[in-house]
Amino acid sequence: MLTVHLESGKVDVRDRPIPRIPRGFARIRLLAAGICSTDLELQRGYYGFSGTPGHEFVGEVDAVNDEDGSGGVGSSGGGLSKAWIGRRVAGEINLACGKCDWCRRGLGRHCPHRTVLGIVKHPGAFQEFLTLPLVNLHAVPKTIPTDHAIFIEPVAAACEILDQVAIPQGQRVAVLGDGKLGLLVAQVLQASGARVHLFGRHRDKMRIAEQAGATSEIAGKRLPQMEYPLVVDATGSAEGLRSAIAMCEPRGTVVMKSTVHGLVKVDTAPAIVNEVTLIGSRCGRFEPAIKLLSRGKVRVESLISEEFPLSEARKAFARGATKGILKVLLRP
Repeated sequence: MLTVHLESGKVDVRDRPIPRIPRGFARIRLLAAGICSTDLELQRGYYGFSGTPGHEFVGEVDAVNDEDGSGGVGSSGGGLSKAWIGRRVAGEINLACGKCDWCRRGLGRHCPHRTVLGIVKHPGAFQEFLTLPLVNLHAVPKTIPTDHAIFIEPVAAACEILDQVAIPQGQRVAVLGDGKLGLLVAQVLQASGARVHLFGRHRDKMRIAEQAGATSEIAGKRLPQMEYPLVVDATGSAEGLRSAIAMCEPRGTVVMKSTVHGLVKVDTAPAIVNEVTLIGSRCGRFEPAIKLLSRGKVRVESLISEEFPLSEARKAFARGATKGILKVLLRP
């Protein structure tokens, strides 16, 4: 099978054997995958990554290995593991141990023993076949087209904010960044009842959030100061957090969504003086994301810029890193 290999900043396509299926796992035939900002950061050196990246995907279950016959019922519903074969699925990216205190509390995303699809010690989705535990799988409803299902994972990351912060109906929220994640965050929070104001640099991109009811503004050199009770930094830049803290009102909250390779220098004095709460935010539950996409509450078709076959992964990564480009898809 074809697999994408990333090492020392270089993207290559290699021919490798189809992966074996560990006990309790499914083998998934890739239908489509998306290159996200984290993949681009891995290329730049984040985590010292070497291997097959990719964690935003939709695929079809090709085979399962459930030797003990327990059924491997995933979070998507009941039935024997055989029922997964042939189904379109998305998959949670954290492979937890299932035994530690964090896992028992339902927080396997923070399992200290976890591996992470396409990021930490588990080959990612940019290959013709991948493997994931059955418990990580979520069936994709027929109401979600394959291209849209790629966005389940990043929409879940946007939904995580709602699990972390209580946002009253009508509360004003500032979202910094009009990239892929910023546009999804703006739509998810707007759909939840917040009044979202998106600050970005590209008028054409911000129209996507405007269609969902958010307001938008070109981010100039001077941004509002101490004006919003909740600010989400999705800029993907080292400067975004500083700006977000400055925009947050006293005793407000800043949600940090940017993943940046390297150290971020921030003057902590404004956060301390204004008693601003900083919340790191990463992966989220798939269930609310699937509901939003199934009901058309989050629009993703306009986020797809281009697509490439796996064999042209090098070109796809280069295109994904191009200024102004949103989601680039990879297909077998």
